[in-house]
Amino acid sequence: MSIAENLIAITSELPQHVTLVAVSKTWPVDDIMQAYGTGHRVFGENKIQEMSEKQDAMPKDTQWHMIGHVQTNKVKLMASYVTLIHGVDSLKLLEEIDKQAKKNSRTIDCLLQMHIAAEDTKFGLDESELEALVNNNAFKNLKNVKVTGLMGMATFTNDENQIRKEFTQLKSIYDRFQVVSTENCAFKILSMGMSGDYKIAIECGSTMVRIGSSIFGRR
Repeated sequence: MSIAENLIAITSELPQHVTLVAVSKTWPVDDIMQAYGTGHRVFGENKIQEMSEKQDAMPKDTQWHMIGHVQTNKVKLMASYVTLIHGVDSLKLLEEIDKQAKKNSRTIDCLLQMHIAAEDTKFGLDESELEALVNNNAFKNLKNVKVTGLMGMATFTNDENQIRKEFTQLKSIYDRFQVVSTENCAFKILSMGMSGDYKIAIECGSTMVRIGSSIFGRR
């Protein structure tokens, strides 16, 4: 099937409350435009430089999500246009996003990345670090960022029980912190699930899935 056909098939299966981020990293603009041609507008990239080049070439109503690990020195390259930053895992990074958003007269939406996988290679906060962050006065004083939810990645495994357990754990953390509502923090997005596990993620309460290979194919 074509990119457009893959995307239409997946979109038709998703519940209405679930947002699909089409992960376009490493794919050229011509391929992304095939997806865009179906009416899809939300794309995810994991390298800021590559995302910025594509942003210049794509129609201006495209929404760009930064789904990779973010280095503070690169934030300025995307601050003028990025729609949502998924992988925020420190107050230091939030402070830099706030600073660059202010320079661009915008507020940038962010998700806090939680570490739920059994693998040490994944980035993210644990529950006590999340609690410390959202209760920190320095965080509460940030005016140009808005934390709109949580993101997490399950262990890369064929064990569906383990994946389900990790997603359920993240959903329970999300539910606990959903009561936090300040000017710069109001949870409405739970981003979990990729091509291999998004159906389990949705069963466990995900409201945003990141799907690449099932749309664009494998490299």
